[in-house]
Amino acid sequence: MPPITKKKFGPKGWTPERLGSLDGKTYVVTGANAGAGFEAARVFLSKGASVVMMNRSADKSAAAITTLKQEFGSDADVTFVPMDLAVLDSVREAAAKILEIVPRIDALICNAAIAQVAKQEITVDGFESQLGVNHFGHFLLCGLLFASVEQSAGRIVVVGSNAYKMGLKRIQFEDLNFDKNYTAWNSYAQSKLAQMMFAYELQRRVEAAGKNVTVQVCHPGASRTNLLKDTASTFNKILWSILSRIIAQSAEKGSWPEVMCATEANVESGKLYGPTKRSQTAGPIDECPLNECALDREAAAKLWALSEQKTSLSWSP
Repeated sequence: MPPITKKKFGPKGWTPERLGSLDGKTYVVTGANAGAGFEAARVFLSKGASVVMMNRSADKSAAAITTLKQEFGSDADVTFVPMDLAVLDSVREAAAKILEIVPRIDALICNAAIAQVAKQEITVDGFESQLGVNHFGHFLLCGLLFASVEQSAGRIVVVGSNAYKMGLKRIQFEDLNFDKNYTAWNSYAQSKLAQMMFAYELQRRVEAAGKNVTVQVCHPGASRTNLLKDTASTFNKILWSILSRIIAQSAEKGSWPEVMCATEANVESGKLYGPTKRSQTAGPIDECPLNECALDREAAAKLWALSEQKTSLSWSP
């Protein structure tokens, strides 16, 4: 039985109505030119914050910024730093740029992801693409920006997925890239489990070291975003286009968990926040049941050491 979860935010759950002014705060969001990341940027800007997008596509980012400035005015403080999470050198360059131009980071939100990649793809650094983008790229980014987040007494928010408790429910250390038996689903599930395991391990390390950084984990539920558009098989795209009309919520609501984890005072360690109804696919945002596989300390320590090795980053929070 999963542990009993406590509801903190009433029958409606957490909503952006709880937010006061975010004037003077800066939020760095990966994958912010569309979907939940874009909607999170909208919420932050609507409350007077600055937003820095870290995206792969310069054209899509320029279009997103134009849209946001049309909505919030030409002086809306939203900028773009190019970064491809699939290329570790690109992550290093982007992190250096952030440290150069962004004086404070109130929250770094690891929102970008790729999903359901139909056939095995390997990144330039030798990783299965979903593990490379979703976990290793973000691990490196978090490590390189950690000191800046700490200086701002800021937060790191990892956007997971309910897929973490599906698939194999473990990190396949003996065949990380699924060379033997690749499936789009198992490899995606592993990548999201890796992200969440990393986040909970980071929580534990930050608390043990007494660092002034809050680490939170959320999931967006089932949201109508473009996540599967570029990568999924034709069958999965068709299936999702039908299912999304029935079960999914808007990308705007899909952004609320990450906005909450970036701003809400009343959050705890070792928790997962997201939609709480219909098997956590939709509904009020609050604490969700957390499967033990995400809290496996032995596997998390092994994953941390492996991630340091694979990204050439020695990182002790």
